[in-house]
Amino acid sequence: MELGMIGLGRMGGNMAQRLVRGGHRVVGHVRNPDALGDIEQRGIVPVTTFDALVSALPAPRAIWLMVPAGAPVDETIAALQPLLAPGDILVEGGNSNYQDTQRRGERLAADGIGFVDVGTSGGVWGLQNGYSLMAGGDERTIEKLRPILETLAPAPDRGWGRVGPSGAGHFTKMIHNGIEYGMMQAYGEGFAILRGKQAFALDLHQIAEIWRYGSVVQSWLLDLAAAALAENPHLEGIAPYVADSGEGRWTVAEAIDLDVAAPVITLALLQRLQSRDADAFSNKLLSALRNQFGGHAIKKTE
Repeated sequence: MELGMIGLGRMGGNMAQRLVRGGHRVVGHVRNPDALGDIEQRGIVPVTTFDALVSALPAPRAIWLMVPAGAPVDETIAALQPLLAPGDILVEGGNSNYQDTQRRGERLAADGIGFVDVGTSGGVWGLQNGYSLMAGGDERTIEKLRPILETLAPAPDRGWGRVGPSGAGHFTKMIHNGIEYGMMQAYGEGFAILRGKQAFALDLHQIAEIWRYGSVVQSWLLDLAAAALAENPHLEGIAPYVADSGEGRWTVAEAIDLDVAAPVITLALLQRLQSRDADAFSNKLLSALRNQFGGHAIKKTE
C-alpha cells in the first residue's frame, strides 16, 4: 500500500521507515530541503510541498499526519483539504484532544474525506518493536488501512485495533497516557525510598534488574528505568523538572466530568506541576505558618 506522511520527526520518521521495511511505498513531506538526503536514505520518497505529496499518491489517497496537537493539525488539514477528493483518507496519529478530533472528522466527512484518529504509543523503540495503535473512526475506512496498521503494529494480529467511532482512538490514548503518569510516579517514588535507606547502600540498578524478571511490577517502563540507572546510577546532571504534553490534564478533566475518582493519576499530574516550581511559594508559606503558630525555625535561603 502507498501512504503519504506529514511530520517526519523522530517518531514519524521511524514509523515511515518501518512501513518502508514492510514493503510499503511512503511519500514524505519535508519542510526543510536540507533533510531530503536523510529521508531518501530511509527509503522514503521526499517532497517539499503538499501539492507534490498529493500528486505522488494514487487515488484514493491515504495521508498520515504526525504533527503537534492543536493549531498545527488544523492548519495542516486546512491546507490539505482543497487538494483532496472524496474517498481519500486522512489519519491523525498525534496526541490530539479527542473533542478536536470529532470536530475535524465531521468537517472532513462533509467533503467525503475519511478521517481516522490513531492513538500511537511506542516512542523511539517503535521502529524495532512495533507500535501500539488505537484506531477510531468508520469501520470500513479503518479496514482500508489494515495493511498499514498491521505493519506498524508489533504483529499483524496484536497491538492494534479499532476501539470505537471518531475520537475514540485519541480518547483511549489519552487514558493510556494518564495511566502512564501514575506508573512512572510510582516507580519514581519507590526508587527514591530505596535510595533514601542509606544504611543498606542499595544498588538501584541491581534491584531494577531483579524486578524485571518474575516480579508483578515488571514492565517496559521498568526496563527503561533499569537502562537509565545503568547509564547514570545517581542521575547526575538531570534536573528534577518533569514536563507534560497535555494528555494527563485531559484525563483528569475527563474523570471529573464523568464523576470517576482518579486520585493516583491526578496526584501524579500535580507532582509534575510541582516539579517546575523552583520558587515553591506554597512551601515557603507552610514554613512561615509553622514559625507563626509554633515558633519553629525557618530555614533561610543561601
